[in-house]
Amino acid sequence: MMFNERLVGLLPGRMRNQVAQWFEAAEIFGEMRDPKVLAAIGPAGVRGLLLQRGKQGVPTQMPAAHQAHFDWRYPHDNAEMATLYRRAKEGQWNGDSLPWHIDVDPLNPEVPLIPRNFIDSEKLASFGVRLTETEELKLRYSLAAWMLSQFLHGEQGALFAAAQVTEAVQFFDGKLYGSTQVMDEGRHVEVFHRYIDQKLNKLYQINDNLYVIIDSLMTDGRWDMKFLGMQIMVEGLALGAFGVIYKQTKEPLLKELLRNVIQDEARHVHYGVVALREQFREHLTERERHEREDWAYEVALLMRNRFMAFEVYDEWFGGRLTRPQWRDLVGGSPGMVDFRDVMFRRLVPNLREIGLMSPRIMPHYERAGLLRYYNGRSADQITGDQILADLH
Repeated sequence: MMFNERLVGLLPGRMRNQVAQWFEAAEIFGEMRDPKVLAAIGPAGVRGLLLQRGKQGVPTQMPAAHQAHFDWRYPHDNAEMATLYRRAKEGQWNGDSLPWHIDVDPLNPEVPLIPRNFIDSEKLASFGVRLTETEELKLRYSLAAWMLSQFLHGEQGALFAAAQVTEAVQFFDGKLYGSTQVMDEGRHVEVFHRYIDQKLNKLYQINDNLYVIIDSLMTDGRWDMKFLGMQIMVEGLALGAFGVIYKQTKEPLLKELLRNVIQDEARHVHYGVVALREQFREHLTERERHEREDWAYEVALLMRNRFMAFEVYDEWFGGRLTRPQWRDLVGGSPGMVDFRDVMFRRLVPNLREIGLMSPRIMPHYERAGLLRYYNGRSADQITGDQILADLH
């Protein structure tokens, strides 16, 4: 990697950034040791990281392949999912009822979208870039808009995946619950887009690494992999991310929006745990379970190491910082450290609960610094109200 950075440093600015992206993509592929994991994620990685299909300015076509599971008996076959279905019906809310009358000024220091210490301005200055107070406000506005844009893109992926999962899940009570999640995800797309469009007026393109994960899930024909990827990985990580912004923002409309979304997401991840717990523990071969363990670990690292807001870097610092300097800045900034901490506090216990944290894979999480989250509460042990209470 050091040789790569020195080699890239000899190139002109724009070419330097492009070649650096290619090296980063090659590094991601090189980290995938299991051939089956590489086969599952690799094609999506080429489309997302190298071809940048999410940034071509046109609708993206993804080939979706899965079996729809019909049951003409309409059984009540999972009491926990039936309970979730009842809770979901009672928990529906109308996005129009949010306080949209609130005037949102993203540059108002008295009502910050994210706090001043979210990004490490001292480290930025150590790289030779000093921002005025107004520029710092604008940078935090850009970072907040970037995060909310990624939430929006992720929710669109979740909307389509929820529709596929509802078709494919093999519990009829799960299909009834899944129908409520499709509605939830549609509402999330609605409110995040409305907030970004009407209040922030700043939409960023999808992050390449998020695109890779969504592409991989949409094109995988195995119903349990769709559940694992969307309900456990993406929704679990999003639940943590929403919690960080909910805790830190002082903007009342955004806080109310996230409060409602967190309640929905808590049910979604609980659903994933219930659906996969029996499947992974009792109905997979050891080889199949190992493949899913490896896939989950690789995606966890992809989300931890690669979700680096390079879209903001390109806008602000393309000619002023190197990509490695930006990674160092974002990776060590207090807001992003908290971001990752809460995300994995939500994710790792769910992997444990569904049987994807065997003694075989645990040393890998230990080396990555993620095993410390192992004994936390899984999604079936905590409600949305409890998550919100923990954030106060």
